Amino acid sequence: MDTLGATVRRHRFDTTEYHRMAEAGILSEEARVELVDGEVVEMSPIGSRHQAVVNRLNRLLMSFAVGDYIVSPQGPVRLDEHNEPQPDLALLRFREDFYEREHPGPGDALLLVEVSESSLEYDRSVKLPLYAGAGVPEVWIVDLAANEVESHSAPQHGAYGLTRRYHRGDEIASEGVSGLKLGVGGILGGK
Repeated sequence: MDTLGATVRRHRFDTTEYHRMAEAGILSEEARVELVDGEVVEMSPIGSRHQAVVNRLNRLLMSFAVGDYIVSPQGPVRLDEHNEPQPDLALLRFREDFYEREHPGPGDALLLVEVSESSLEYDRSVKLPLYAGAGVPEVWIVDLAANEVESHSAPQHGAYGLTRRYHRGDEIASEGVSGLKLGVGGILGGK
């Protein structure tokens, strides 16, 4: 209710409306936004350290993925009719059309990665439950402030049943993607 006692209803956009806004120029191509729970949400600006980690991970995942998977940096994943977030990286099932006909869905995403410089609380409290609720099998959150990588897997009832934290010197092995192992130092870079 607002201060006058009237009930205020919000309109939740669906993915079709969201895409129409972009096609009509309401959302510019340069806009850093994503659709979360039917709302158009402005994404945090990307700092240089954040981008460096995305670049490192992209290179590491590309080396691993050759011919078997698609690595999608900062692209949309359509979770359902009201949610189309843009994780920093997605390791997707290989498709011959490279997802030209439609954005990948939760069944296509084998691993999603969020790099958190200023968005850690949002990534943990909003995006992680969305991913788990959609059945995305595994999510990594790179926490730049703590210099660690969190691995979340075994989704059930809107939450991940297994969470592990990895630090510099550790090797993170994917729970669901056979053979995927990366050194945390190689992800974080620097010292």
